[in-house]
Amino acid sequence: MLSCQGSASRNMRPVIRSLRQICRFTQRHEEGHSATNKSIRQQNDVILSSSTSRLLSTIGCNDEGSRFVSPRVELLRNMFSTVPTDSVTGGPMVEYKNRISSGDLVDGDSFQVDTIQQLQRLYDDLIENEEACQLDRYQSSEISGRSRWLWSRLISQPSTHASVKGLYLYGGVGTGKTMLMDLFYGQLPADWRKKRIHFHDFMLNVHSRLQMHKGVSDPLDLVAAEISDEAIILCLDEFMVTDVADAMILNRLFRHLFGKGIILVSTSNRAPDQLYEGGLQRNLFLPFIDTLKEKCIAHPIGSAVDYRQLGSALEGFYFVGEQCNTVLKQKFQTLVGDEEPTPQTVEVIMGRRLQVPLGANGCAYIPFYDLCDRPLGAADYFGLFKRFHTLAVDGVPKFGYQNRTAAYRFITLVDVIYENKGRLLCMAEAAPIELFENIVTVAEARKRSPRSSSRSQKHDDPDLCVDNELGFAKDRTISRLTELNSREYLKDFEAKWR
Repeated sequence: MLSCQGSASRNMRPVIRSLRQICRFTQRHEEGHSATNKSIRQQNDVILSSSTSRLLSTIGCNDEGSRFVSPRVELLRNMFSTVPTDSVTGGPMVEYKNRISSGDLVDGDSFQVDTIQQLQRLYDDLIENEEACQLDRYQSSEISGRSRWLWSRLISQPSTHASVKGLYLYGGVGTGKTMLMDLFYGQLPADWRKKRIHFHDFMLNVHSRLQMHKGVSDPLDLVAAEISDEAIILCLDEFMVTDVADAMILNRLFRHLFGKGIILVSTSNRAPDQLYEGGLQRNLFLPFIDTLKEKCIAHPIGSAVDYRQLGSALEGFYFVGEQCNTVLKQKFQTLVGDEEPTPQTVEVIMGRRLQVPLGANGCAYIPFYDLCDRPLGAADYFGLFKRFHTLAVDGVPKFGYQNRTAAYRFITLVDVIYENKGRLLCMAEAAPIELFENIVTVAEARKRSPRSSSRSQKHDDPDLCVDNELGFAKDRTISRLTELNSREYLKDFEAKWR
């Protein structure tokens, strides 16, 4: 009985893949010739139904043994008896049009249409090269179980991955980069090896893995093997390099990842050639940029519309002025409800702990200086939002040269809140756009004053901070602060946590 079940499971794998490919192939051709191919679709339905029925009736070994068919086979029986062939989705372009038709998206943005065409190109390439790219999680599970990294060390084999180019989307804030990447990711088959993750979280994961593999001759090769075992399609949101350690790691890490067949889809505010611009030892980072442009199509999104700011005005969660300190605490207590807020300790990565002055009912209250004037980072903020869904921050200052490090941390904090779809209560010195008015790029500084364009020269304004990374990142933070406090965002938040 057991041998029959194992044989059934092995026999099903190529058949499942073949049936799925037939479905997708049929649907893509039907989209262009729907009227002509109506009769062909009906014939295909009959062929698929009869072939599957014959297959499923034989892999049970005999009528008596059919009661012991594996759960996967039983699931397939039910699936093929109820799901029509033409229910297979047609990729991101079809979904994009559906969302416009339903009113979920705004029509008429040629920049987004151009981008969705690039994503559709990538989707079609992946469908066509599914087997060569080893995308099927079910098929690759046998190799993963033997530890692919160790196996590759024992037996040297040439790569069989297809040369499918990834996609690097870059452009201004609020242009829909993340939405379009998520739309593409949602259309990929569920049984593919895929992963969607924010860049901050990805790098934290890499550092954690490196810590685990101390003492290995080439730990980055092992980390890359582990990542590629889990996902061949890697979708990274908000690609931004500001740390010299990350810059050095990325160069070697992605050389290993691309060598193992990883296909990268990424969003960023920066063009590839602008990544880590002005950073320490950038010459050592430049080979990564060359590799990135070789393995991915760099596609700009030039829309001037910030879709995050098309929502309603602020709803009373962003307070300006020190006199609002009491109002913030009252709002926090209202959200907490009947529970009594108490000091709490949050476990974060690698045994680190974050102290929360007040927390209850999923809400945390922390002064700005405890969050951004201390040596904290993305790991601490991600750990915070694993415990809480709402954060009240008291005393956010205007940013400039004197507190530029705190500005970096605040930008990271807002990114983490947005990525986790959390809620922010904030008491600040000024409105979002005014918080960052003293943070400028080199180009903006030249417009203000030629003498201010050099970081080494004394500024006309002593608190003017000329920093390209901060200057680009601030626009994203202003946009996200606006959206976090819009009626639409808060309504979605309530629905999620209800």
